[in-house]
Amino acid sequence: MDIEEGDSQNKLEVAPALISVHPSQKSIAVAVGSDLRVFDLIENCSVTLVDESDGPSRKDSIRAIRYGASGKFFVSAGDDKLVKIWSAESWHCLNTICSEKRVSAVAISSDDIHVCYADKFGVVWVIELDGISSSKKGAQLLSHYCSIITSLEFSPDGRYILSADRDFKIRVTVFPKKPLEGAHEIQSFCLGHTEFIICTAFVSTPELTQGYLMSGSGDSTVRLWDISSGSLLDTCEVSTVAGHLESNESEPPAQTTVTDICTLPNSSLAAVAIQSFQGIFLLSCDVAAHTLSITKVIKIPGESFIPTSISVSASTRLLWMVSGASNLPGSNHHGFSRVRVISCIDTEPASILEDEQIPGGTKLLEQLQGKVQIEESVMSAAAEAVRAAMSSLLMKKQYSEEKREFRKRTRNDKK
Repeated sequence: MDIEEGDSQNKLEVAPALISVHPSQKSIAVAVGSDLRVFDLIENCSVTLVDESDGPSRKDSIRAIRYGASGKFFVSAGDDKLVKIWSAESWHCLNTICSEKRVSAVAISSDDIHVCYADKFGVVWVIELDGISSSKKGAQLLSHYCSIITSLEFSPDGRYILSADRDFKIRVTVFPKKPLEGAHEIQSFCLGHTEFIICTAFVSTPELTQGYLMSGSGDSTVRLWDISSGSLLDTCEVSTVAGHLESNESEPPAQTTVTDICTLPNSSLAAVAIQSFQGIFLLSCDVAAHTLSITKVIKIPGESFIPTSISVSASTRLLWMVSGASNLPGSNHHGFSRVRVISCIDTEPASILEDEQIPGGTKLLEQLQGKVQIEESVMSAAAEAVRAAMSSLLMKKQYSEEKREFRKRTRNDKK
């Protein structure tokens, strides 16, 4: 099986804008294309990134960004095969790790000891943060055998690492005591999705510290899993419930992709973004009954704002959203992004903040968006470009035997 990297090696791939929030909302990071933009909410100013790690500079799209649970570290990685580890306090780059392939997902252990990153050929690598200044290459942890890994998560108790891929499966692996020697014990597989999986997140409460896993897919579902056994607990169809599709019993429902899931800390609630829907909806997990249900749909009026990434602060419970993309066809601009915030996400009524009400105000928006005002037509074009790019990258294509053999002979494994 081969990995689809686009129709042309010389064609720049569209990449969705990403957002990540510091656990205590000390800072907000947005990635669009190769740009990593950070705003310090404590000092109310933009952050200047300092990269003296002696590694290459970033030139291709960032595909994954993440703060550690403590807020001490921040990791960015992407198509340039660079994994950069930053201090989330000084914003100095502590180290640059060179990956063999393009990087598609990252995760930081809750104890801040390990960073894992996955590449588009299905391999997960691990590095130790103790002594990161000297480490230049990761150690192989596990492999999905040539299937693009789309999401990485550590379980809340740190016992497992979960890797989801475009071949519809989630692998639950026991995280070893000596991860640099590889992970060899598989706890379970979570099987049931019928299209690529794009996002995963744990929902946990004080009563359920291990938590259950939520996964979002291109099959229009969010599913709930018990990772210890791999059991599917419940399935929630999202497209019609969110009002994305009109109900028509004479036509089969079309599929829409769940693009991101963000669980609220110490809560049974999760915010969900889906492709082509202008807003988010809130899912509730009944821990005792093992069920999922839609509790709230929040539509964002006025502009073509379709979230490509969402993140929440544990301290303020504000839901931060970004919409946008890089390398838009027909545009000379490097990338576009628009940031919106919802307050009181888990109470009634939730409120969509105006630009001047957002923490950091227009000063933050100018840093994270590039400019305060983004044209609605640009955001519509970005949403459509992201949809097409995601389908091209993750939907498995059918080829004739002759074309399949030709692709095997001519494929570029250096990707």
